Amino acid sequence: MASKLGACRRACRPDIWDSRMARILVVEDNEQICDFLSRRLRRRGHEVFLAHDGESAIACARSAEPQVVLLDMNLPAMDGWTAARAIKADARTKDLAIVALTADAIHSARERALQAGCDECHSKPLDFRKLIAQVEALAGDAENDEAASARDLERKH
Repeated sequence: MASKLGACRRACRPDIWDSRMARILVVEDNEQICDFLSRRLRRRGHEVFLAHDGESAIACARSAEPQVVLLDMNLPAMDGWTAARAIKADARTKDLAIVALTADAIHSARERALQAGCDECHSKPLDFRKLIAQVEALAGDAENDEAASARDLERKH
């Protein structure tokens, strides 16, 4: 599967993957924050993919098919706002839940993230308990949407 993912890197062992886990893409250029998030998410049983810039985030969103994207907004090369708009503009990834992560605690940063297509916004330093509750709720919503779509297809046939 690594070749399929390209610039996206899996942060957990594929042999322990379970379909009940959420697939989460963490996009963060700060190695310490990236490591913190990926470790904590894996400990909670989630499958984690990593990207470190906006272009890799878009590629990984397409190839890894995550349920939730945790997206730092201040990335090198392509920022998170641009990456979020690109992810939401692509038919393959438009329904992904995106949670913006920003160092800006001001209200306008949240509004800007929502306008870019993010579903939620969290300021750094992160309140991990609040963040994980939201990620798991969003992942559950994504699973419910997928199940409803599958049921609709079965009814049509």
